[in-house]
Amino acid sequence: MVLWILIGIAVVGLAFIRLAPSDVTQVHKPPEVSENKDFKAGVKRLIKGEPGGLARLHAIILGTKRTQVLAGSVDEGMVTYITRSAVFGFPDYTTVQQDGDSLKIYARLRFGRADIGVNRARVEGWINALQP
Repeated sequence: MVLWILIGIAVVGLAFIRLAPSDVTQVHKPPEVSENKDFKAGVKRLIKGEPGGLARLHAIILGTKRTQVLAGSVDEGMVTYITRSAVFGFPDYTTVQQDGDSLKIYARLRFGRADIGVNRARVEGWINALQP
C-alpha cells in the first residue's frame, strides 16, 4: 500500500511539472547581464556582435529539440523560450535580448536548485553555432 502511495505522489509531482502554467510576467523580463556568469541554476552571457544577431540566434534556438517561444519576438527585440527536458519535462527558461550590437542571454531552471550544467551546455552550443 505504501508503494502505491509513493507511486501516486511521484505521478502527481511529474504531472505538475509538465502541466504547471508559466507566468510570463515573471519570466519575460529584460535580462540583467553585464558580464558572463555561471551559477547553480543557470547562466548569463553577454555576446558582442552585430545588429540582427537576435534573428540569427532565434533560428538556431528554434532548431533545438523541445524548445518553443514562450513570449516575445525578434521584432520586439526580446524573446523568452521554454525548453523541456526529454524524460521528465522539466522546464528551463531562456530570455535573449538584442541590446544594440550585443545579445544578452539569461538561461535558468524553473524547478529545483541546480541544473547540473544543462543550461550552460545548451547556451554554449547556441553561441558556438552562432559563430561564423
